[in-house]
Amino acid sequence: MSSTLEILDLVARWIHVIAGIMWVGNSLLFNWLDRSLVPATMSGQTKKPIGSIWLLHSGGFYYVEKTLLDGEKLPAPLHWFKWQAYTTWISGALLLVVVYYASGRSTLEDPGIANLSHGRAVAIGITAIVLGGMIYDIMQRAAESAPVLATAIWIIALTTISISLTQLLSGRAAFLHVGAMLGTIMAGNVAHTIVPSQHALVKSVQEGGRGDPALSDKAKRVSIHNNYFTFPVIALMVSNHFSGIYANRYSWLLLLIIVAGGVAVRHVLNIRWTFASWKPALAGSIAATLIAMWATMNVGSAPVSAASAAVTGPVSFEDARHIVDGRCAVCHSARPTDLSFGAAPGGVAFDTRMQIESKADRIRERAFVTRTMPPANKTGITDSERAILGAWAASLK
Repeated sequence: MSSTLEILDLVARWIHVIAGIMWVGNSLLFNWLDRSLVPATMSGQTKKPIGSIWLLHSGGFYYVEKTLLDGEKLPAPLHWFKWQAYTTWISGALLLVVVYYASGRSTLEDPGIANLSHGRAVAIGITAIVLGGMIYDIMQRAAESAPVLATAIWIIALTTISISLTQLLSGRAAFLHVGAMLGTIMAGNVAHTIVPSQHALVKSVQEGGRGDPALSDKAKRVSIHNNYFTFPVIALMVSNHFSGIYANRYSWLLLLIIVAGGVAVRHVLNIRWTFASWKPALAGSIAATLIAMWATMNVGSAPVSAASAAVTGPVSFEDARHIVDGRCAVCHSARPTDLSFGAAPGGVAFDTRMQIESKADRIRERAFVTRTMPPANKTGITDSERAILGAWAASLK
């Protein structure tokens, strides 16, 4: 069973990353094309392109033209861009099930944050994704008549859901579920707005008419929304590598800074065609995001446990190894007794003295400073034991 889950995890993650690269790449390319098109100035022709552009790539010249096909025959073959989005979402949903919901390969609940059963934690995660999608869908439709109000409500909803998840689920799971919520919204935009609008455009042309600009504008509006979500989603999906962020006391604030910073950077890049000072603005947005993250991480660093005061004398390797064997090596071993994560998660094993001492700094960081290991404290390590590991690792320097 463990090897089966390992293979499913690998295949789903592989597909997810490849499809995501293709989807994001297409989104950024077409957004760039729309903003770089040279407006059409031709007159007296049946065909009136919206704009065109020449490109140079892979040893050749490419001519790209955008039009709504006014009374012209529908070209064939016509290439659609939708399966990258669908494949990314399907593989991402499979990863949630394999990694968090069904197997417990990564910990969803954390007793140190909220006393939840696994079933309730799963329900909270799924509810957040669905609820966020529903609120966004209602607000993006309301934006047609009240854009400012709809945007404000959506930002408040996103903030509330994000903060709530960090107060209910483990830090890693909370960040990932906010990313999954935004990714679901993006895929929903493709499935429920962009593709139906494109079908309507195709039908109009097939019937001899002109593509309705209103349909084009509707599809483009949510496509731009997806464009703004892209940078935050990417950051949230890789955030599980950074325990200093998701395990921080102010993880909710760091999450919001990541989202806001990603949106701000994307906005500057989107307006650079009409904003002369975009380079200083881009540098300022990046700097402000990094400074805000640095300040929050330093203010919200996990406090040193009061139990550390009890460690007054030298700590031997044998003292540390006793704790590592009982609290860490159940997973981090070539022959683990807990098979939830497979053998030696992350390639880290604590079977020999050399292996343990080579990872002393990492043990101190994860077990004592950020307190993110063991995951959700599933082996019941105590504050005193954490302090002993911290003191032992510090003594090796």
